Amino acid sequence: MAVGRLASVSRYRLQPTPTEEAALLEHCAHARLVWNLAVEQHAHWRPGRLSAPGFAEQCRQLTEARAEFAWLRAGSVIVQQQALKDFAQAMANYFIGTHRRPTWRKRGRSEGFRIVAVQADDVHRLSRNVGEVKIPKVGWVRFRWSRDVPEGVKSYRVTRDRAGRWHVAFAAIPEPIPAPGTGGVVGVDRGVAVSVALSTGELSHAPRLLEAEETQLRRLLRKLARAKPGSNRRTSVKHKIAKVKARERDRRKDWVEKTSTDLARRFDVIAVEDLKIRNMTRSTRGTLAEPGRNVRAKSGLNRSILAAGWGQLVERLEHKAPGRLVKVSAAYTSQRCSACGIVDAKARESQAAFACRSCSYAGNADVNAARNIKLAAGHAVSAREGPRVAEPVHREPQPVLLSV
Repeated sequence: MAVGRLASVSRYRLQPTPTEEAALLEHCAHARLVWNLAVEQHAHWRPGRLSAPGFAEQCRQLTEARAEFAWLRAGSVIVQQQALKDFAQAMANYFIGTHRRPTWRKRGRSEGFRIVAVQADDVHRLSRNVGEVKIPKVGWVRFRWSRDVPEGVKSYRVTRDRAGRWHVAFAAIPEPIPAPGTGGVVGVDRGVAVSVALSTGELSHAPRLLEAEETQLRRLLRKLARAKPGSNRRTSVKHKIAKVKARERDRRKDWVEKTSTDLARRFDVIAVEDLKIRNMTRSTRGTLAEPGRNVRAKSGLNRSILAAGWGQLVERLEHKAPGRLVKVSAAYTSQRCSACGIVDAKARESQAAFACRSCSYAGNADVNAARNIKLAAGHAVSAREGPRVAEPVHREPQPVLLSV
């Protein structure tokens, strides 16, 4: 892989037969077992003890286990070794602080496995909408050919979501979208009521469930609350809930892809707020001794933030427009007037309305914030070491204008 390039995936809907699905589930079980054993080994480590086994040592232990247990030996060694490789990468991400510590995998959640050393003839097209991929110990499995498979694929991952759908994702280095070369800069404000507001005045909303689907989801959640744990009825209801939520997730992902592609094609520089989404969506439940306050309201806000796809949008912009995404401080962007620069907390009359008490500018609050983000990005690009634009201007609203 080229240094400095991000690897992306092209995901396709896998269409296994019942026999093939049983074999795929066995691969998932082996990958989950090996992962959980690695988690257990690292859970025993404490300061002062010897270090936990690394990837090479775990592979040696896997070889010994495969020689001893026939049911493990019947599985694919590639699937099992790559589960250890994924765990080693997860631990490396945890130690550098970009991800959380790897935890146990449960059956029905995060099901999947990875295949490497893919040959050119392991993936080919059968017809206009059908292709097939060769999976070790399974054979040729068909998938929906919704678009061309990237050239030079060396690995792929097979996954199964909670709705029971199988997918195959081919890893490849995507080609970035070329800049239009017009010198255009756009500010992007992300919100809850309005998912994306641009400095050009455009507003975009992330798709949600339809009213009938939300009614169906509430009815299913009530059924789930009444179902007996471990019963077949509870399993059936959980599967139906997963199908409804999968539709919402697919719509949001499609919106993110279209929005990020449109921005990367139209503008040379894209400015967004540097938001700590993980901290913003952290629960406030607290403890038994010190319980949190406004927990229900905060939980609803967390769900709305995650449903707006804030993090997914910025992640895809980094992939499609590398080097053209600028992150600016979010301080005072919603309180500053984009016309005169005055910072006034009372200028935002409501969620959607902004009215400056100094220069009488009025407009959409989200668009005003997006224009402030654009201005901050302009200063960041022209003078990286200059003063922060997001800091408040030490001026008060002019009394003469306030009395008008």
